[in-house]
Amino acid sequence: MAAGERPGGGQTHYQLLRLSTTATAQELRLAFRTLSKLYHPDTTTLPAAEAEQQFQRLQTAYTTLSDPDSRHAYDRQLRLLQLQKAAALQKATAAPGLGVPAGQRALSARRALSGGEWFALVLLGAALVCSLVLGLGLAWWRGVDLLVLPVSVQTAPPSGDTAGDERPASASDAPLQPSVAGPGAMAAAAGSEPQPQ
Repeated sequence: MAAGERPGGGQTHYQLLRLSTTATAQELRLAFRTLSKLYHPDTTTLPAAEAEQQFQRLQTAYTTLSDPDSRHAYDRQLRLLQLQKAAALQKATAAPGLGVPAGQRALSARRALSGGEWFALVLLGAALVCSLVLGLGLAWWRGVDLLVLPVSVQTAPPSGDTAGDERPASASDAPLQPSVAGPGAMAAAAGSEPQPQ
């Protein structure tokens, strides 16, 4: 049996000896002595063939873990097996065809809209059109003018002028000019009565 194999039907050497991976040499020796009494063919109640097989597995585990160099190599192989299992598990849970795990898919991937998304967009558009029609219909029913043209300020033509649209430019059509007296004079004039000229 190779040092990287899991003896005992999938158990590691540490599991077979009932130890943690950080066990000391003394803990290793004590665990081997305790378990060897349990599995030794002369002292066990197990059938002879099974007891011999379990004892050989126990000896292999103890031999591998008691030598510091072989223990270090065995630990490296265990870590490599754990990494391979993790990679296989991650590959098995990845999204099919994308090569990216389901939880790590890019959010900016361009794709066609689904039927449900198209349906939602059509419903949004229909709701917008219906709300506009309803609003305009209610305004028309209440008699609100939908379009109000701006009214320009026009002065009545002089009584002697019957020319209609054509009228001479008057002083009221001229743009307003600021007062020479300044803004304070306007406020003072507004508070007092107009003076005759």
